[in-house]
Amino acid sequence: MFRLRRRTLQAVIVSGFMAAALAVGGCAHPVAVTQSRGSELAFDEAVDTAVDALFEQTHRRVIGKRTVVIDPVLEAGSGNQTGATRLIDARIAERVAERFPGFEIAQFHPLNMAKARYVLTGTMSRIGPPVSAAGGYQIDLALADLKTRSITAQASSRALAQGVDTTPTVFYRDSPVRLHDSIVERAVTTSRTPPGQPVVPEYLESMPAGTLLAEATNAYNADRIEQALALYTQALSATGGDQIRVHNGIYLANWRLGRVDDAEQAFGRVVASNLAHRHLGVKFLFKTDSTDFWPEVSSAYAFWLRQIAKQAATSKACLHVVGHASRTGSEQHNDQLSQRRAEYIKQRLESESAELATRTRASGMGFRENLIGTGTDDMRDALDRRVEFKIDECRDASAVSAIAAR
Repeated sequence: MFRLRRRTLQAVIVSGFMAAALAVGGCAHPVAVTQSRGSELAFDEAVDTAVDALFEQTHRRVIGKRTVVIDPVLEAGSGNQTGATRLIDARIAERVAERFPGFEIAQFHPLNMAKARYVLTGTMSRIGPPVSAAGGYQIDLALADLKTRSITAQASSRALAQGVDTTPTVFYRDSPVRLHDSIVERAVTTSRTPPGQPVVPEYLESMPAGTLLAEATNAYNADRIEQALALYTQALSATGGDQIRVHNGIYLANWRLGRVDDAEQAFGRVVASNLAHRHLGVKFLFKTDSTDFWPEVSSAYAFWLRQIAKQAATSKACLHVVGHASRTGSEQHNDQLSQRRAEYIKQRLESESAELATRTRASGMGFRENLIGTGTDDMRDALDRRVEFKIDECRDASAVSAIAAR
């Protein structure tokens, strides 16, 4: 699955990492190791480099066998799991088994947490211009000690963009909203935290729900929808369960099972949770160069809009509707297209709730705030064609009128 083509370069980089780690052998904690800018590797080599650097910082101090659970790796910008992040998960397990026998890799599962000493948190982030097909990815890995609640080791590497599979997994492909919330932010922060520093407490506290969420998402991806719904519902009741990905899972499972009323209620909770954090990004898919929805995927859009309008009216806040476009086409054209799409959504919301007419404004960002940036114009960069809803507090009638007139 992973073919190493530049072992000489990799060996030089890894040996430099190891020298840095061994040089601080007398210190309480090793130093994090980071690959220098401009030395990007092929994706598989970059993963191996980060894994080796991470576990070299730790394995000489481990007595006996230690269990490590892997919190599924995420894209930092989108919060998605993709083909590439799943490859990282798999390669971590393979590489550790090959080179670090003092560690046992276990699935991020409720039954494994009781015996685990460490949790491995990883993210990959796009580097380079967000609207360019160039650039690459940074891979960040951290090993957190569940006993001391601190970071034991951290390593980063850089990968070339060529051949990286950014296709979302089924759950993230089907999700109607951007799933980047405070829990994802804490995972990103943890993956970049230097050794010796404490783990973000809220991240650790979300793990009871996180393990159930991971199990539920695996079931959803495998088309075991009834099982997925039961697990998402169980996660909601667990510590840390009141999060967007859990509500989203309950929505998706109910929708797939044909329980439309339950799905709409669940989507309403997704919207409310996002708006409580003052931001909601929704994947409305439009026909090419049009403000018309794609008919193949728009059957749920009516109640999406209904719930967004309902929750926005309940929040009593001014709503800024922001349209986005993918990278295909000129900047001027995409600015105009994203503006028209935002205005269309604004009109639809006002038709659902007349009071929003004076509390909403529309604008277009073109492709300047792409999250994926590939310009593939398919499900891989669906988030780049999203409509976002941002909250502006309205303190009085004059403020409402002024914002609506912008």
